[in-house]
Amino acid sequence: MARSMERVAKKIFKGVLVAELLGVFGAYFLFNKMNTSQDFRQMMSKKFPFILEVYYKSIEQSGMYGVREQDQEKWLNSKN
Repeated sequence: MARSMERVAKKIFKGVLVAELLGVFGAYFLFNKMNTSQDFRQMMSKKFPFILEVYYKSIEQSGMYGVREQDQEKWLNSKN
């Protein structure tokens, strides 16, 4: 009984570890895509504005200012 519990615990641990790694790589991919593509940020602003807001706050926290303003200016000019 104890050995079967150990196996179950190891499987659960491996599953959680894989889920964590997928989450980290997914977050990195998303951040990298938003950091390099203004068009992707525009799509994110329409579909997932709360995620874009987290992106803007994180880069402003790291000392990069003006990205939000550049995006808004470009998107306003593209509407006209």
